[in-house]
Amino acid sequence: MNSFLKNLGLIIFLCGVICLCIYYFSTPSNGLLVSSLALEFVGILTYIIINKRID
Repeated sequence: MNSFLKNLGLIIFLCGVICLCIYYFSTPSNGLLVSSLALEFVGILTYIIINKRID
């Protein structure tokens, strides 16, 4: 369970990257850009906070 929690931020960050790929290869919309920004920001914060608490 700890290994999943340590990687949760990276998983959220990769979801943001996937949103950017969808934006690039499909019809551009601002909703995808905003959601990818939010997912990447939350992913980085989650990664930092969880790894400080677990280690």
